[in-house]
Amino acid sequence: MNIRTSFLVFFVGFLSLTSCNRNAVTKILKSKDVEYKLGMAEQYYANKKFGKAQMLYEDLFPLLRNDPRFEDLYFKYANCAFYQKDYMNSENLFKGFLEAFPKSTRASEVDYLRAYSFFKQSPRVELDQTSTQKTIGLMQAHLNNYPDSPKQQEAKNIIEECYEKLELKDFKSAELYYNIGSYRAAAITFTNLLNHYPESKKGEEYKLMIIKSYFQYAGMSVEEKQQERFEKVIEEYYDFVDRFPESKLLKDAEKYFNLSKNNLNANKNEQTDKKS
Repeated sequence: MNIRTSFLVFFVGFLSLTSCNRNAVTKILKSKDVEYKLGMAEQYYANKKFGKAQMLYEDLFPLLRNDPRFEDLYFKYANCAFYQKDYMNSENLFKGFLEAFPKSTRASEVDYLRAYSFFKQSPRVELDQTSTQKTIGLMQAHLNNYPDSPKQQEAKNIIEECYEKLELKDFKSAELYYNIGSYRAAAITFTNLLNHYPESKKGEEYKLMIIKSYFQYAGMSVEEKQQERFEKVIEEYYDFVDRFPESKLLKDAEKYFNLSKNNLNANKNEQTDKKS
């Protein structure tokens, strides 16, 4: 039997097995025996066949809405979406669970899973970070509402990771402005970055970029504007020294300070010569 024939046999077998599996679930769905359906859903769930379990739980939703077992069914139904990585749906279902069963013994767990579902929707850093921001809000609310939650440390770690992602996004925006020569926009964006993340490990790097951006902006300015703009560089340098007196980047900052002073002196001398 050659490779092509072997693959064909395997593919036909796979389709046949898939069809049998579908038929098995369809048969269960057609049954009017609620207990049988629930038993099969539980069996599929226990065996981690979440797609099949989800179909059966969904069919049982209206039938067991007033049953004491409905809370457990709802929880597992939401988990089916989560385990299948359908995080948008799982977030909505976990939210619905909390609204339906606010005093559930599972409330803390479900609250965390809802926040975690948003976290799993957080895209790469270049894209819109609404999900990342929502994750921070929901994880912080979880910490506040469930101080004894076993997920306290995980929630704190995720919040920190989300802030780092938002910081990186803002940094890339500021860096882009600098790289394309929009130095005033770069200076403002780096300033906002430093203000938004005052505890950042990269604070001194951001401050140096503010100095560099204002220096480049001053150098490109018309003569009438250069004095005030080089003075801005000097002002930012003194702020750098106040904030980071032990920084390894102090010499780099000092270079732009000295260059700015030299430019101011040169401008003064030029103006004096013109008056003479």
